[in-house]
Amino acid sequence: MFNKSKFPESKMISVNHVQLEVFEAGEENKGKPIILCHGWPEHAYSWRYQVSALVEAGYHVIIPNQRGYGNSSCPTEVTAYDIEHLTGDLASLLDYYGYKKAVFMGHDWGSMVVWGMTLLQPERVEKLINLALPYQERGEKPWIELMEQFLGEDYYFVHFNRQPGVADEVLEKNTSQFLNNLYRKNVPQIPPEPGMIMINLAQSKIALGEPLMSEKDLNVFVTAFEKSGFTSSINWYRNLDRNWHLLGKTNPVIHQQALMIYGKMDVIPRFERITEYVPNVTEVILNGGHQIQQECPEETNKVILDWLTRD
Repeated sequence: MFNKSKFPESKMISVNHVQLEVFEAGEENKGKPIILCHGWPEHAYSWRYQVSALVEAGYHVIIPNQRGYGNSSCPTEVTAYDIEHLTGDLASLLDYYGYKKAVFMGHDWGSMVVWGMTLLQPERVEKLINLALPYQERGEKPWIELMEQFLGEDYYFVHFNRQPGVADEVLEKNTSQFLNNLYRKNVPQIPPEPGMIMINLAQSKIALGEPLMSEKDLNVFVTAFEKSGFTSSINWYRNLDRNWHLLGKTNPVIHQQALMIYGKMDVIPRFERITEYVPNVTEVILNGGHQIQQECPEETNKVILDWLTRD
């Protein structure tokens, strides 16, 4: 049986021409899979508060460190991190376990992957739960081009694409400081500083707000990124315009039952027209920030479990 006080040990699984580091719990619940997809700059450990609750609810919990993270493969080609490769990894993971479909849950960039999985391989998705990042409407312009027009060249999505390698180097030189400054809660509202926010966080000697996690938990993230570096995970951002083109081949409407959880203090706004693209969505706003499942674990788990068990 799963030890609820301890995060599962990992194992390496060969899928889709890469090796993924996978954390698994609730093997006794085989036949009822849920796959949890982390965001950036995160780790499978981001889901530590959800594992025991999902296992006790009868789920076989599968949490990969996705390609570019932790001990998983970090291909050198930028295009190896496009949405077809990322969702292909998840489909191959289902095949490894002998599942035709699963419930998928994502946070941040992991939500983008889960939305993409449901668009590209809808037959593999039973239901979906996403946190922080709502459905992204595919407009007339590719996403990075649009962001550059409205948010400027220093917006970090744009900077990652237009100045490749610059932020990667700064983050890698200041890994512990960057992650400590990023993973905060109750951060005071202050005007944004000039420059690129992620570089500013990496170089700042002052951490605002309160720590989101213990030093022991933070060290899991720090150790992982000191090993992998940041380039492979930032390459996910460098495929956004490529993803825009790839997703142009899909029907943009998602018909599965979906749960979308927002943090009230998150800078990412609610998508007001989400039901145009996800008609069967339930939206919930919790009193937390962007790292909602780590900041408000009990409230997040209750919403997830209540939704999963309803008719």
